[in-house]
Amino acid sequence: MYYCCGITEKGVMPHNEDALLIGGQVISEGSVETRVGVPFIAAVSDGVSGENSGEIASVMCLERLKNVDDLRKSSLRDSIMAIHDELAEFSRSNSCSRNMQTTLCGIAVADDESVIAFNVGDSRLYRYRDGVVRQLSRDQSLVQLLYEEGSITREELKTHARRNIIFPALGNIKDLPKIDIDIISGGFDYGDVLLICSDGLSDNLSPQDIQEILELPKMLSKRLEMLVKTALERGSTDNITVAAIIYDGG
Repeated sequence: MYYCCGITEKGVMPHNEDALLIGGQVISEGSVETRVGVPFIAAVSDGVSGENSGEIASVMCLERLKNVDDLRKSSLRDSIMAIHDELAEFSRSNSCSRNMQTTLCGIAVADDESVIAFNVGDSRLYRYRDGVVRQLSRDQSLVQLLYEEGSITREELKTHARRNIIFPALGNIKDLPKIDIDIISGGFDYGDVLLICSDGLSDNLSPQDIQEILELPKMLSKRLEMLVKTALERGSTDNITVAAIIYDGG
């Protein structure tokens, strides 16, 4: 069994364009806490700011994703691309939602307990293991590309004027998204925490910040509340969503 909990909230924004999927339940405000058996999907979607109807795109994405039952790598990729096609078609047919887009980051745990990570955009997946937080996903963003090319430093990643520009997300009507998807290297061991979050959290908390909070001797749900509170105290100007999954062996 797996213990899962998550929080999504608007923060200082007027409404929430994030959404959260855990154990077949999609929420766009509040928190969730549950234990699930395999197979299951946990994911975060973040409606792309600057485009129309981000809150529709994020919820629609996860409502479609929760019904995916073939969690093999190739089939899951096809299912995510089909979700992209549906979002794009919806936005073409509804002028008020023209070019609505959303990021998607999450994990799929199959019947054999293999864990596949998937990502489109700049929401993030971390693994906390043996007291250390490591980012498993790769940001699909302009600044990440510039950093990998050596054009900017790691510190400039946080402050660059174009840090909010991401590559085509799900629903983009002009360009196809690139779906990063793979089995998690090193697996998912007893005691590990997999943490999925939107950039409202990761833009304001470093992996070290997250690590220090996850180290605290508190219930996991309380540690997530502390992550959200700390991001707000540090000036987060975006919606904030974070989910955590532990394999408890039960």
